[in-house]
Amino acid sequence: MIAFLIKRLTFGVFVLLSLSLFVFFLFFVAPGDPARVVAGDKAPEAQLQQVRENLGLDRPMPEQYLRFVTRAAQGDLGFSYRNRQPVTDLIMRRIPVTVSLVFGGVLFWLALGVPIGIISARNPGTWKDRLGQVFILLGLSFPTFVLGMLALYTLYFLPRTAGFTLFPPGGYAPFLENPAKWAWHLALPWTTLALVVAAIYARLTRGQLLQVLGEDYIRTARAKGLTERRVVYRHGMRATLTPLVTQLGADIAVLLGGVIVIEQVFGLQGVGALAVQAVQNQDRPIIIGVVMLGGLFIVTTNLIVDLLYAALDPRVR
Repeated sequence: MIAFLIKRLTFGVFVLLSLSLFVFFLFFVAPGDPARVVAGDKAPEAQLQQVRENLGLDRPMPEQYLRFVTRAAQGDLGFSYRNRQPVTDLIMRRIPVTVSLVFGGVLFWLALGVPIGIISARNPGTWKDRLGQVFILLGLSFPTFVLGMLALYTLYFLPRTAGFTLFPPGGYAPFLENPAKWAWHLALPWTTLALVVAAIYARLTRGQLLQVLGEDYIRTARAKGLTERRVVYRHGMRATLTPLVTQLGADIAVLLGGVIVIEQVFGLQGVGALAVQAVQNQDRPIIIGVVMLGGLFIVTTNLIVDLLYAALDPRVR
């Protein structure tokens, strides 16, 4: 297991270094002058040259990249071009919002999607299965922003016109200050995110479980007189967990990198909103920081998924 872990860690470091090289190269060759963004459109050439020297943009590209990697390894992602604040601090202020959104969304979509997939797989061809497939089809068909607007209309605007507030339209309250208010503000974003992603997990659970329930060892377990519940949940679901863990790891990593649409619809100032603002302002250090953060999340979650694989299936080791 230790050799397996070392191998995965080495591969993760290689991926992050490759990503940093790719992102830095795009930053270096991208059109536009970063010094112009910092100094302003009307700054004279002498001032622009001074800014380039201060930012280290006048140095050779290999030297700039080595400096960038060394600082990034220490948690220093540079300074924002717009407000001259450390990029790491700007991202760390936004992470609690995104983590809170993803954490609640994961619980919601697992609690909704997996049971629907199990019920459909246990009752193929029945009305329960058809209802489950309708849910899957609707969840996969509706864009995220459409579901978000529907949630706002039905759970905020309609109750508001009736004279009471069921859920707020957005905003964020820190968990440590008021957990109840934190959950209240995130209820609509959680619901929207869960409805979209739960359909994927329902389809994946249904397909994998149907395949597993047709295996020979499942028929043998039934022939031995085991109850259907034990056959499904102890034998069938264990074999179904592997693709679910893979999907979950990928989804969490991507969402932690920024739930852009959900954050925009509900006015949440998370990492996704920060990335959108950085693109609009051409603030390249923030863009690079968000991309590297997303890469770190992907590498970390993939490592966790690999370890779960090794625990679930000894053949992986």
